[in-house]
Parts: sequence; C-alpha cells; structure tokens
Amino acid sequence: MIAVLGNGRVGGNLARALTAAGHEVTVADRSPGAAAAAAGKARVVINATPGEGSLERLTALREQLRGKVLLDVSNATTDGPDGLPADLLHPGSSLAERLQDALPDTHVVKSLNTMLYPVMTAPASLAQPPTAFLSGRDDRAKQVVRELLTDLGWRAEWITDLGGIETARATEAAVLFVPHVIRAGGFAPFAVSIAR
Repeated sequence: MIAVLGNGRVGGNLARALTAAGHEVTVADRSPGAAAAAAGKARVVINATPGEGSLERLTALREQLRGKVLLDVSNATTDGPDGLPADLLHPGSSLAERLQDALPDTHVVKSLNTMLYPVMTAPASLAQPPTAFLSGRDDRAKQVVRELLTDLGWRAEWITDLGGIETARATEAAVLFVPHVIRAGGFAPFAVSIAR
C-alpha cells in the first residue's frame, strides 16, 4: 500500500495517478490520527504536505515510518507577497536531509520536486522530455521510487540518480526558478530538464 500525506493538488494528483496505475493508495487528510494510521499500514509513504511544516509533521510519525520508503516531493520555502516561493527554509541543507536526520530508520528519497505538479503524473505531456532526479542513501529505496515513477509514465532515460541525500539541496534550490518562470510565461506545466 502507498500512503499519500497531503490531499492538496500535489497529493491528490499523485494518489489518482497511482490508483489508476493499479496501486492500493490511501490519502491522509488533516484529521487527528489520519497520517499515523495511513503511514503505519503503508509500504511507501509520499510526503506531499506543505514543505514548511513537513519536518514537524513527519518527525511525529517516527515509529510509523520506521523501515519505510519515504518519497519526499515537497520543497520547504518561504512565500513572497504573491504566494510563490521566495526563498529556501533550509539554505545550505535541504528538507530531505533534515527528514533523513530526524528519521534515521526511514529510507528518504527526494524526487519529483523540480516540476509543476501536473508533470509529476504526465511527463510525456511536455514538448521536451523532463528529468526526474533521485536523491537518497538507500539504493533499494531509490529502486522502489524508480518503479513508481515508471508507473507514472516516466521513461528510464528521463530519470537521473544524483547520489546521496545531500544532493537534494541542489534539486530543492531549483524551486527558486518557479516564480520567475511563472511570471514570465504563466502557470503552464514545466520541469527542469537535463539536455545532453
């Protein structure tokens, strides 16, 4: 079972797509105990909660997340006056690193955080192939996430393993492109892509 923590646009989009791909998915809303119940039953937990509160929320689930794969798709930022990301909450580090430090018995993998949410589940919809990056310490956990990405329509050549969890600070910094790209071209789906 896959548990999605967060039932906003990102979490809802991922839950629908993974369900359509044949996975058993449960979505935890904000009701008391929902996240703990969902995480406790799951094999994979997806963090789609707002990044500024993710560390506190997930640290409270330490026991339920023990031994699980935690796919972190959130970016921890402060918002500007227009509600778009303005700066990083963890400069010199990353949300993913903070989560891994706080949850040493959980296998944190960072991915899908360098794109607008529609691209997460429809990568082939863009004019050029996007890139999904993987950051994490555990190769088996990254393989689990790679298989989920494949189920979401990501081709093998569109997925790049950057290495350890510390590489997430690079992909999380890419969120600083987002407000400028949106202001320049409107709210149209886009992703960071490595062209070779």
